Amino acid sequence: MIEYLKGRISEKNPTNLTVECNGIAYFLNISLHTFSLLPNTENIKIYTYLQVREDSHTLYGFMEKSEREVFLRLISISGIGSNIARTMLSSLTPQEIISAISTENVATIQSVKGIGAKTAQRVIIELKDKLVDIAGIDQISSTKDNTHKEEALSALETLGYSRKQAEKVVLQIIKDDADASVEKIIKIALQKL
Repeated sequence: MIEYLKGRISEKNPTNLTVECNGIAYFLNISLHTFSLLPNTENIKIYTYLQVREDSHTLYGFMEKSEREVFLRLISISGIGSNIARTMLSSLTPQEIISAISTENVATIQSVKGIGAKTAQRVIIELKDKLVDIAGIDQISSTKDNTHKEEALSALETLGYSRKQAEKVVLQIIKDDADASVEKIIKIALQKL
């Protein structure tokens, strides 16, 4: 509903933030990870998620798109609410959560306050295959022209590679070289596939 806010920080704390945009102040719940990434300048662009419930509307803020994606995947799991997801993102970075899930490291996920062994195992089982696409999301969203990625993926699909397999390789290539041409992306991808 609200993709991001661009405005001035009027108040910040380790668990929340107030951003003023054109005379309207928005109260955002944030994780310690986002708090650690807040710039020293007053102006900010912060990605958001609006949780609508019967009794409240709660706005969450994230400095990185990848953190928001991890948050959304976490709250989709039965037994993990927004507060536990925020606690997870305060205890571990999004990359650490992705790594723990992909390597099936129950102990790391269980180390978060409020998460027991069964919940940790449920997180791993339900999200293991759903976090692959998050890895390079921040680098790609920051590139000026994302058409290179789509053109390269289309070409690789035409050559017979599955989109999922090709996308992982293409994301890594773009992460390593954001200015790579379509031809360069395809050549490197063909070597790695």
